[in-house]
Amino acid sequence: MSDAEARLVTGALRDGEPDEVAVEEPLEIRVAGEPIAVTMRTPGHDEELALGFLHGEGLIDAPREAGPTADFAANVVAVGGPALPERSARRFYTTSSCGICGKGALEEVAVHAPPAAPGPSVARALLAELPGRMAQPAFARTGGLHAAALFDAGGEPLLVREDVGRHNALDKVIGRALLDGALPLHERLLCVSGRLSFELVQKAAVAGCPVLVGVGAPTSLAVALAADRGMTLAGFARDGRVAVYAGAERVR
Repeated sequence: MSDAEARLVTGALRDGEPDEVAVEEPLEIRVAGEPIAVTMRTPGHDEELALGFLHGEGLIDAPREAGPTADFAANVVAVGGPALPERSARRFYTTSSCGICGKGALEEVAVHAPPAAPGPSVARALLAELPGRMAQPAFARTGGLHAAALFDAGGEPLLVREDVGRHNALDKVIGRALLDGALPLHERLLCVSGRLSFELVQKAAVAGCPVLVGVGAPTSLAVALAADRGMTLAGFARDGRVAVYAGAERVR
């Protein structure tokens, strides 16, 4: 974990030792010089975060150049053009806790996310094990970070990212996959810590991943979206158990 992800708090002790907390700072995402979004995130892998966010919103469908601005402005990522569609005229503010709360509907996501591919057949026991296979060193140090991970069909972890926001961690994973030319994720599994909200299912759907697993509970709209897109959605993956809320046909 980089020093940017955790910070010592002066005078704070945990079990008699100096305590560290997760870093949370704003990040502005610009495309072709225009501000598109501001998100509260944990610094690190900012280019992946920006690209993953834009892909999940249907604003890009291929890798773009992303990095510091020409003047190296702090907490800003510049993503190259070309110009975006008209829907980019929207502006987003996202927090580390909720993503784009209340935004979107099933019809909106359907425009950018075709029905899920058949994908792999997965043993229920494997789904339950996925959270335990996510390496979370920053969480171990701070207790304040979420994680998202990409797995192959056999449950081997391919990529893990941590962030104060679950949606940010997932954006970083998807952004990395986009840069690697690995999208769509038709034969992969995604796993997130915490609850399963609408925007997490949206991001997985747009990335083409047929299976999304979470440690916590799903929301009603998350279940509805997963069912609508033909995805497998599983929650409460812990202690060797898991609950399947949609797409049970993929689960053995």
